[in-house]
Amino acid sequence: MPNRYVLDSYALIGYLENEHFAGRIEQLLKQAKKGEVSLYLHALHLGEVYYITLREQGSNLADLAYSRIKAFPLTFIDQIDEELLLTAASLKANFPISYADSFAAALAKIKNCVLLSGDPELIMLENEKVIVIEWL
Repeated sequence: MPNRYVLDSYALIGYLENEHFAGRIEQLLKQAKKGEVSLYLHALHLGEVYYITLREQGSNLADLAYSRIKAFPLTFIDQIDEELLLTAASLKANFPISYADSFAAALAKIKNCVLLSGDPELIMLENEKVIVIEWL
């Protein structure tokens, strides 16, 4: 069983909105708190969750979502180093995915993690064996 995961905005929003897979994310958060798994999140995806929540539900809930996520037992990546930048750009150039998704996929590839997502545009990356995805 893998023990390193990258969360994207799909996973976070679904967890916060109690989607059908929220229990899986809750389980991983508990395991991460105990040090049994490592969870990674790029600040770009935290920003994506914030702007989507702000647009759809207003500033109070956006601020609440932000503070809740910041309290999760995650390793926050808030830099874009050259390896991440070039890997994300290469994925974006070669696959029809959003720029934000290219960073989630690049982070998963670089850190040798499973990407937690349900975003169907990422299926090509899995089919081409670029990354492993746990579908939510």
